[in-house]
Amino acid sequence: MAEFNLDCLGEACPIPLMKCEKKIAELSVGDVLIVAIDHSCAMKNVPDWARTQGYNVEIDEVDDGEWEVIIEKTK
Repeated sequence: MAEFNLDCLGEACPIPLMKCEKKIAELSVGDVLIVAIDHSCAMKNVPDWARTQGYNVEIDEVDDGEWEVIIEKTK
C-alpha cells in the first residue's frame, strides 16, 4: 500500500474531480489518495464520485474551510 497526495487547493469544480479520476487510475488496489480541497463544491463531488466507484472514503477537516479527502482504491 502506498500513499499519494493531490493538492487541489484553490481549484474549483470540475478540476479537482478530474484530477482525482486521472490520479486514481494510476494507483494500485490498496493505495490511498489524499486530496486537499478548499472548495465546497469539490468537497461534495469528490467524495460522492469516489463512493460511487466503490472506494472507501474518509473526510478530515484540517482547517476552517479546508479538508482532506482520503480515498482508498479498493478495486
